[in-house]
Amino acid sequence: MIWIVALIAMLVVPVEVWGQEPANPVELVLSLAEGDVLSLEQAVALALKDNRPVKNAALEVEKAQDRVSAAKTLRWPALTFSLLESRLLTPLDFEFKTGVFGTFASTGPIPDKDTKVRTEPRFHTFIAGSVTQPLSQLYRIGLGIERLEVDREITREELRSKRQSVVDDVKRVYYELIQNQSALDAAEESIKYLRELERVTEDYVSQQAVLKFESLEVKARLARTEYEALTFRNTLASQKERLNDLLGRDIRTAFRVTEVPDAAPYEADPAVASARALKQRPEVNAARLHVKQAEYDLRIKKAQYIPDLSLAFNYLSPLNIEVVPQNILTVGLLLSWDVYDWGRKAREMAERRKAIDQASNQLHEAEPRVVMDVNTSLRKLQETRELMRSSQLAREAAQEKVRVTLNRYTLQAALLKDALEAQAALADASRQYQQALSSFWTARAALEKALGEE
Repeated sequence: MIWIVALIAMLVVPVEVWGQEPANPVELVLSLAEGDVLSLEQAVALALKDNRPVKNAALEVEKAQDRVSAAKTLRWPALTFSLLESRLLTPLDFEFKTGVFGTFASTGPIPDKDTKVRTEPRFHTFIAGSVTQPLSQLYRIGLGIERLEVDREITREELRSKRQSVVDDVKRVYYELIQNQSALDAAEESIKYLRELERVTEDYVSQQAVLKFESLEVKARLARTEYEALTFRNTLASQKERLNDLLGRDIRTAFRVTEVPDAAPYEADPAVASARALKQRPEVNAARLHVKQAEYDLRIKKAQYIPDLSLAFNYLSPLNIEVVPQNILTVGLLLSWDVYDWGRKAREMAERRKAIDQASNQLHEAEPRVVMDVNTSLRKLQETRELMRSSQLAREAAQEKVRVTLNRYTLQAALLKDALEAQAALADASRQYQQALSSFWTARAALEKALGEE
């Protein structure tokens, strides 16, 4: 019976130790066939690089920069050109009275009699061009550019928010994968243990040392554990598809996760953490920028009271029309002013002031929410750390109890019921410990997100 004791002792080795290295080259090949090991750091890097929502948010930043660059061109002269090819519907008659161009001693009046010049209806070409340099509008254009730059900063904060959300989702799914993988490993270890227990119990039945129902009880426990292992495998498959989708790659890509790291100590002063979050959180920064954006809207609306003054150069060429000059050039100042608007600008300015108040209220609403989020995350992290410590002690106690009970059962010094209860208690304790460890790292990730860290 000594070899049976040794085999059972091997089967109850903790999950963290069992399977660290393949026992033979065949197991090594099988483990490699499951896909490459994907660490959490690699998963986060892949998500930030290839996640589609993150890419779209980055494109929004680029679009905002394009709008800024386009608005800056409004400072430069506007060049326009037009060509009109048309036919007169009625003739153009130009009448010149006698002496309209003067009377001279040598020639007499010019013209010497009333003269009429007619342009018959036919196709005519009109060419027009202008160069207009804004002057007074430059102030309003500058305000518009600065407002678009604020819009660009808002899209950057939205990009940061999207990146943080994706990183948090990746961490949560990754830790859930580790938790389910650990549960699957524990179930597989239980299956090995129950199969060996089934073999030993069958020997005892053949020797009439135990009753038949005890063997059937082991078989039922084995069948139930095999079913649990199947559900864990299916859950793992779904979670891997979800993680692959977050990483922006083919959902069928095979990979394996690493072991969950041991809980590292993390201490943070709530006041310092809150101040840090208020400085880094994208939604708080975006709320501040929305206030600034509303202020620019008001200033732009005020600037509309300034008349539009431009330096204008114009060129006109009416071809195929008699008498009219073929090249007309002008240069001067062009003034445009909306003299009276029936109170429209005043009402629009009142609207802009209310928008500033709304943006300020949203900022004041966001700040306490961030502080509460940080404090809640700190408390949750503290709770999960204590839960993990107690779960670890319970698992160690269950492991020792299983070892002792199995040894006693092998020597017929303990009942089968005791062995099954010890095995079930160990599986439950191991599962609770892995859940506690995963909960700790999930809470740690939630705190990092609450602090505004990527």
